[in-house]
Amino acid sequence: MSKEFSRREFLKLSLLTLGGLALRPMRTNTLDSALAGKDVARVATHSVSVYSQPNDKSKILFQRYRDELVNIYYEVVSEDGPKYNPLWYRVWGGYVHSAHLQRVSVRLNPVVTTLNRKKQLAEVTVPISQSFRYTTQKGWEPLYRLYEDSVHWVVGIEEGPDGQPWYRIKDELFDIDPLDYFTPAQNLRLIEDEEISPLSPEVPPEKKRIEISIPHQTLTAYEYDNIVLQTSISSGMPMSEPPPGQPSTDTPKGEFHVQNKMPSKHMGDGQLTADPDAYELPGVPWVCFFEPATGVATHGTYWHTNYGTFMSHGCVNMRPEESKFIFRWATPNYAYGEWDVRGYGTRILVT
Repeated sequence: MSKEFSRREFLKLSLLTLGGLALRPMRTNTLDSALAGKDVARVATHSVSVYSQPNDKSKILFQRYRDELVNIYYEVVSEDGPKYNPLWYRVWGGYVHSAHLQRVSVRLNPVVTTLNRKKQLAEVTVPISQSFRYTTQKGWEPLYRLYEDSVHWVVGIEEGPDGQPWYRIKDELFDIDPLDYFTPAQNLRLIEDEEISPLSPEVPPEKKRIEISIPHQTLTAYEYDNIVLQTSISSGMPMSEPPPGQPSTDTPKGEFHVQNKMPSKHMGDGQLTADPDAYELPGVPWVCFFEPATGVATHGTYWHTNYGTFMSHGCVNMRPEESKFIFRWATPNYAYGEWDVRGYGTRILVT
């Protein structure tokens, strides 16, 4: 591959792939300890308001914008709510509600020389890892920003535009029309087989079930009648009547079964774009599809933390670590190295 790359592009690349550190509103000498302690958050939406007090009726002082890193001084559980998620963060200059802030850290990883198999799963462990694609016509050009907790398929290790090892990412959305892109290898942690091995395989499949309450925004997983996980979720935004030609964003109610599990799924419009505000969510982790008509699933979420209220286009948004539990625990059992697994799996009751 050609290594031609302008100095301006390289500087921008270097800053982004180190976790978006150029966007930090904090002093450099406090960065490492702050990130190591998980007291930093990434703005995961277009913008968030900084308020004078921990309630949304107080004065808005200024805005923080997508992918800025903000230092969290301490947490506040506000008496003024909102009731479903009263967690606020004290940041420089005021208070920000936690809904659209992702807690992040920088964890750089050892880089392997060869993969264990043709394709291997990997998790992003820095706030932002900028990806690039290469074409003979344009050379290196930026593509998606890959965010912490997203999961991707690594299919190769090659020299990047900075001369360092980069992972080649295979995006399953473009598997028919292959499109690979690249990101610095140290920003991704390779996931080993045992990390996603089945949980409770000794329990008969028919004795496992998942109950999702739309009014209470909760998910409960049972073995027999024993609760093994109970947590808050974010289901689809209620829609009395969708606009013509658009699907409903309600999460459907009824009895379903897990039918397809994917450890990594690109959700969105399928645009090849570097615009971070585009509806592109590569590497959505730990996806369990249970409603085939509209593709509704449980999955991990890295673009908000506002669990307990309606947020999605119909899917059941979960914390990444809890969606990973459901992925491993629910049937059909996943075979490592496969794009997906299909079958008549764990029963899901949505009420």
